[in-house]
Amino acid sequence: MNNKGLVIFVMMFLVIISGCIGNQKYSQADNYLGAKSIDYQLKTSGEGTNIAGVSERKVISTATLTIEVISAQTAITGITNITLESGGYILSSSINDFGNNRKGGFLTARVPQDNFYPAIEKIESLGTRKQRQVSGQDVTEEFIDLQARLDNLKKQEARLSDILKMATTVKDIIEVEHELERVRGEIESLTGKLNYLNTSVEMSMITVNVMEPITGEDWGISDAIGNAVRGFIESIKGLIIFTGFIIPVLIYAGIIFMVALGVKKKILPKLRKQG
Repeated sequence: MNNKGLVIFVMMFLVIISGCIGNQKYSQADNYLGAKSIDYQLKTSGEGTNIAGVSERKVISTATLTIEVISAQTAITGITNITLESGGYILSSSINDFGNNRKGGFLTARVPQDNFYPAIEKIESLGTRKQRQVSGQDVTEEFIDLQARLDNLKKQEARLSDILKMATTVKDIIEVEHELERVRGEIESLTGKLNYLNTSVEMSMITVNVMEPITGEDWGISDAIGNAVRGFIESIKGLIIFTGFIIPVLIYAGIIFMVALGVKKKILPKLRKQG
């Protein structure tokens, strides 16, 4: 190995080591922040301090709603319009037929965080609210950790690019390119995770279940018909069971009667003659 190759090897070694130390440092810092429940002050706590490029808490908001409506189809259309007007989009929607002219619907949508609660209020105004569940997942710490790791990897990428320009032998070029490929793969992975977190934070999810009411008249008629059918079936079952029991008994009784009658006809005349 010539002197230039040795220099490249040493520089690559230092880059890798510094990257490992940087990742360990961020991991330790992340654990410390977790133990201290994120002691630094963020914008939502009133200080507005910018930590690692994050000026406010990153919270993923979700809501699950159940509302009773006159028409499920009309409600789904209304929720779709509210979502679009709020700057959001529909992930999925469906209409289900429960029978007896009664339908229900299910819809999942994403809306901008700023319009999250206004959209919920508008959706609930379409009918009668039966259930509401709103939750938030604070991913600020995870976001800061991923961003710090990404910054560290980008620095490694820049250093390795400089080293690649210095490489002259095929072996050195292959080694540096291999390390660059690994670092860039990690950068793409972390970038994807950060994009997903950002999308989840910026576009809150709302899941809505709509159902049409069960009318008293329909319920009474169907219940009465159901009871009548069940009663008729139970009566038939009772008759079948009774018949199954009584027929053998009647047969046996008839046989015994016929035998007794025959014996009586044979014995009585003999007794009269002897008397």
